[in-house]
Amino acid sequence: MEEARLIRGCQAGDLAHFNGLVELYQQQVYNLALRMLHDTEAAEDATQEAFLLAYRAIKKFRGGNFKAWLLHITANVCRDHLRSARRHPIGSLDDLGPDVQIQTRLTGLSESPEDYALRVELGQVINSGLATLPPDQRLAVILCDIHGLTYEEIAQVAACSVGTVRSRISRGRARLRDYLLRHGELLP
Repeated sequence: MEEARLIRGCQAGDLAHFNGLVELYQQQVYNLALRMLHDTEAAEDATQEAFLLAYRAIKKFRGGNFKAWLLHITANVCRDHLRSARRHPIGSLDDLGPDVQIQTRLTGLSESPEDYALRVELGQVINSGLATLPPDQRLAVILCDIHGLTYEEIAQVAACSVGTVRSRISRGRARLRDYLLRHGELLP
């Protein structure tokens, strides 16, 4: 109900309503961008660009799943960033360290330092494994296994059929599993 009201207000030209949509979805958009791009600055830029594009196109939104529509825009922005990075490489993804701010927020007070260190190291290995996947498989796995979207929603975001989504998730999980098995010392 809140989302529909905000969309209608935004389509009427009220910036405050769009700010409400940003507040609702900024974390999900940023998380998708961060996992796709593996760089906090690039993810922040992609998030801002995705919301700017969404604001410009909101009047064209004709209903349906707004979250899928917004994540589709985000995925396209991330693909553009990845293509640009391939044409103009800056550095290796292996050089990127963990995002300390995110890990600090996620750390529970009841967690021992050893458990925290193991969890952070496992998270780094998983993120490195995700980085090895082709972008279409990475997107499908992230949206399914991290964001919890249905296959139909992922198909909307990725602009492909549900069968293609299933195939990408299956192949992506298999590649990620193989990658993780090569780093089995961290697995429980």
